[in-house]
Amino acid sequence: MMVSFFDQFASPSFLGIPLIAVAIALPWLLFPTPPSRWINNRLITIQTWFINRFTNQLMMPLSVGGHKWALLFASLMVFLITINMLGLLPYTFTPTTQLSLNMGFAVPLWLATVIIGMRNQPTVALGHLLPEGTPIPLIPVLIIIETISLFIRPLALGVRLTANLTAGHLLIQLIATAVFVLLPMMPTVAILTATVLFLLTLLEVAVAMIQAYVFVLLLSLYLQENV
Repeated sequence: MMVSFFDQFASPSFLGIPLIAVAIALPWLLFPTPPSRWINNRLITIQTWFINRFTNQLMMPLSVGGHKWALLFASLMVFLITINMLGLLPYTFTPTTQLSLNMGFAVPLWLATVIIGMRNQPTVALGHLLPEGTPIPLIPVLIIIETISLFIRPLALGVRLTANLTAGHLLIQLIATAVFVLLPMMPTVAILTATVLFLLTLLEVAVAMIQAYVFVLLLSLYLQENV
């Protein structure tokens, strides 16, 4: 029984062909494209307002050099939100529950911020490994600890996104299974459980958006240290 709960996280395939590429490419087909008219419709207006507000808030702490990343961060934010939200629909697959995919996003972007820091300001970038005023006997230990924490950052990014979405999907499936089992035996308890399931689904919608925002926000903070 427990194996069936985790089957939802297995990459689907059709005729031996993995469908994760289709699941990743589908969100881009759902975004409305701006028309050639001067006045946009309500959907595109809301989409543009959301992206502008998010980009302004994300780029505010960064210097001018970091504003070049605005398009990348906004695209990544919209992409992750769309994938996470589509994964809450029945009979769908959530690519962001795969640690390999999340690490594929986290490692290159984190490494890009580190390389930018080493290229533009190597002294400041290396200075983060040793806090100011550290006693001399603690210098080797602190350098090792800060280096380990630096390399753990991409792992934390990927694991955080994977763990939150995986835990939410598992909890929803467990409670939904309990509703179906309790319905013929104890209808009142099943109705109360279904209410909890509805509230949990609303919470998962918020988690899907918040985790995408946190992923991009942490990347912007890493970039802020290196520009």
